Amino acid sequence: MDETQLEAVVTQALEEAGRAGATAAEAVVSIDNGLAVAVRLGEVETLEYHRDKGLGLTLYFGQRKGNASTADFRPEAVREAVAAAAAIARHTAEDPYSGLADAERMARGYPDLDLDHPWALEPEAAIELARSCEDAARGVDQRINNSEGASVNTYRGTVVYGNTHGFIGGYTGTRHSLSCSVVAEQDGGMQRDYWYTDSRHPAQLDSAEHVGHETARRTLRRLGARKLSTRQAPVVIEADLARGFIGHFVGAIRGGALYRKSSFLLDQLGQSVFPSFMQIEEQPHLPGALGSSPFDGEGVATTQRELVRDGVLQGYVLDSYSARRLGMETTGNAGGVHNLTVKPGEHDLAGLLREMGTGLLVTELIGHGINMVTGDYSRGAAGFWVENGELCYPVEEITIAGNLKEMFQGVVAVGNDLDARGNIRTGSILLDRVTIAGES
Repeated sequence: MDETQLEAVVTQALEEAGRAGATAAEAVVSIDNGLAVAVRLGEVETLEYHRDKGLGLTLYFGQRKGNASTADFRPEAVREAVAAAAAIARHTAEDPYSGLADAERMARGYPDLDLDHPWALEPEAAIELARSCEDAARGVDQRINNSEGASVNTYRGTVVYGNTHGFIGGYTGTRHSLSCSVVAEQDGGMQRDYWYTDSRHPAQLDSAEHVGHETARRTLRRLGARKLSTRQAPVVIEADLARGFIGHFVGAIRGGALYRKSSFLLDQLGQSVFPSFMQIEEQPHLPGALGSSPFDGEGVATTQRELVRDGVLQGYVLDSYSARRLGMETTGNAGGVHNLTVKPGEHDLAGLLREMGTGLLVTELIGHGINMVTGDYSRGAAGFWVENGELCYPVEEITIAGNLKEMFQGVVAVGNDLDARGNIRTGSILLDRVTIAGES
């Protein structure tokens, strides 16, 4: 089904909602397909085609709300889904904050964001691509004696959203990836690591050989890992992990956490939450970027905006419901942020290590020891001890701990090694001092 056909399904659902007596309604329909191939030690482990579709409905009767969904787009099935949502709505309690996003916030016109780049990859070609990636990794060094495999994934999906404000819009997007993970052994000790490439456009993926070689390099450098004694020291968080670090900031300024008063950044709007050099901007209209979107999950137009200017918190991450709970307006973030970008500094990763001098480079984080109410942070980690700006030896079985509010204020520098493989785009981050728990 193409976008026009999906729009017809949404239109029918909204018309049925009106006939059912709903005062307002919204519907979202999606269809996607793809190929997933996984190879381990040269043998095919999985080969999967997937094709999914679904229709989600929300009906409002005043301020009572009911939801229903179906994977059947036939007219009679759509009518049944509408009837189910209507029945639910009539039995729910009124919520004064429920309802569609405001009509004037709908995306009435938006640019082509260059999101659709299908990959006509045959299964045999996908298998060979995965094999060549794994072979490239395994062939680097004889100490690489096992593999967790290599995988190739392709995805293409279309989404159409409409509501009774008269808004209806949709777009098609693609996402493709190639990844690999291997195991190396030395002196009875074993280590594993991985690498991947991810893009909307298949031509922009790194080569299978590059991914394999990078996987091997990252795995081999972890051999001979030691433990550290407990101490406090500066820490550099590698770029692909720094995305999660900034993700904790996003989680703390989400509307749901704020109106529930379960965030360590409660009431911090207009306050300094990072050092003055920090700039964080949402850039939803970057052509071809993985986080780009013309509108959010409620049809609200996405816009470029500053979340942090000169270290000061400028805005929250809100959908229409949480905005009403807070007495504010939606920020167009129903469904999440769109290309949240931390402004890079002047140093690459090597430069950040030289600026740190002596400390810890974190390349792996384990577990989820984060209290979003207090900001207390404690996670298992692995990486490298650094002296005089150079990697000295790998370390493992340590924990890094602190308080996120203090850790945000303790950012010393952001690298220019921007990792753009997601909705949050950032380089590596240098923190001034973190507790490292290891051997007593």
